[in-house]
Amino acid sequence: MLGIEPLYLVFVIPGILLSLFASLYTKSTFSKYSEEYSSKGLTGAEAADRLLRSSGVDDVKIEMTDGFLSDHYDPMSKTLRLSPDVYGKSSLSAIGVACHEAGHAIQHARSYAPLYMRSALVPATNLSSMLAWPLCTIGFFIQSQGMFLFGIILFSAAVLFAIVTLPVEWDASARAKKLMVEDGIVSQQEASAAGAVLNAAFLTYLAAAISAILTLLYFLYKAGMLGNSSRDE
Repeated sequence: MLGIEPLYLVFVIPGILLSLFASLYTKSTFSKYSEEYSSKGLTGAEAADRLLRSSGVDDVKIEMTDGFLSDHYDPMSKTLRLSPDVYGKSSLSAIGVACHEAGHAIQHARSYAPLYMRSALVPATNLSSMLAWPLCTIGFFIQSQGMFLFGIILFSAAVLFAIVTLPVEWDASARAKKLMVEDGIVSQQEASAAGAVLNAAFLTYLAAAISAILTLLYFLYKAGMLGNSSRDE
């Protein structure tokens, strides 16, 4: 059956465990550097504002949003939404995360191609994430290779999204690490600590991509089994 044989443990479980580890490591690193504060005394919101303005981006709003590490940039409304632990805090964690999100706004202003590609994939990814697993599961149980393959095609959109996300997140962090020193937001030594938070966060995206690829390989293997079963009949 789908998802209970040893190969499920080989392909899918490692990705899930890696994603769990990456999430815990990110939260731990954020908490660690939440206790270290910038000598400049800037809050996350102030740091993001300074970084944006120094880059010539003056049409982005900065708002506080609910949640823990729920920070994100909304390209549709050109709004930077920062969580309470980032928006009003002057910790190195807050500054690192805020400047990273500001990096996405700069990407948008500079027409960074991978960001536009990721945004274009969002609707398809949302739909495919809802339908892929049910279609694959039902297709396997009723021995419908066509339904199973359609589920794989849908899941492939999520895999592509995870892969495209990697350069987008890496570039935003690289911009943040460079500009927050150049703009006098943090010192070089403080930037290393703030950068550690961004490196940990990037690990979550890398883990998600690896997990998605491993799951896709598992689905392809199961599709091959269905094909062999159909030929045997």
